[in-house]
Amino acid sequence: VQLQASGGGLVQAGGSLRLSCTASGTIRGIDFMAWYRQAPGTERELVALITSSGNTNYADSVKGRFTISRDNAKNTVYLQMNNLKPDDAAAYYCKAHILPPGTNVFRPYWGQGTLVTVSS
Repeated sequence: VQLQASGGGLVQAGGSLRLSCTASGTIRGIDFMAWYRQAPGTERELVALITSSGNTNYADSVKGRFTISRDNAKNTVYLQMNNLKPDDAAAYYCKAHILPPGTNVFRPYWGQGTLVTVSS
């Protein structure tokens, strides 16, 4: 099982980016999917989470600006980021709890980081 993230880049403050993360491999089910971010010298923090039924949760700092969504048929989670601020600059990581073959326990998987840079 692998998670592949994409969509990062350089954007001016006030601009928008859309991140994508797709899970591949033998997947029997996906529970929640989430985006985290980590800026240099800081701890990784939860940005947004979406459950298998579509319930969402956001960090206070991104509420009203970011939207998380998922396409279960494509095993993909998205993060639409609007009105980006310099403080949003970080490496963004996707995470998913996935049910792999041979077990009835969901396991956490991480994608590689995708870098978001916001110029002021």
